[in-house]
Amino acid sequence: MEITKRDQKYQLIKEPLAVGQLAAPFHLKDLHEQMYRLGDFIGKPTLISVVPDINTSVCSLQTRVFNQKLSQNEQIHFITISNNTLKQQEHWCQAEDLDLLMLHDPENTFGQAYGVYIPELQVYARAIFVLDKDGVIRYEEIVSEMTHEPNYEQALAALTSLI
Repeated sequence: MEITKRDQKYQLIKEPLAVGQLAAPFHLKDLHEQMYRLGDFIGKPTLISVVPDINTSVCSLQTRVFNQKLSQNEQIHFITISNNTLKQQEHWCQAEDLDLLMLHDPENTFGQAYGVYIPELQVYARAIFVLDKDGVIRYEEIVSEMTHEPNYEQALAALTSLI
């Protein structure tokens, strides 16, 4: 799959996971170095927000929007994943005064498993995956232009439909 960044074309490492597929297993650490696995999110609908670089304006906005809309909803899980380092994510959360579940993946295992890693840029494509309570992907969006925001309304509607 091809995406653009300011009209320059880039290839994803492989075809991303799609609606109807079982989410790929992962194990990533949060800001407190606690390990999370896909299995930790089974049992409730889950929105996975994937950002290329938390320290950019669109990634920051995407994370704040989803956090504002989902952080108080106990019927769902919401996580943000990037391949930023732990220190970069910590710094961003402190600067934004936010406490949310953010997982870091500097080895790019998530990005490769989900097909959102862009080798040439060494970042992830902007993406949203909504999983049902069994871990099946029920909605996915790979944003075709990295500098654009995801479709919040469609992602939130897909998540809400699973509650």
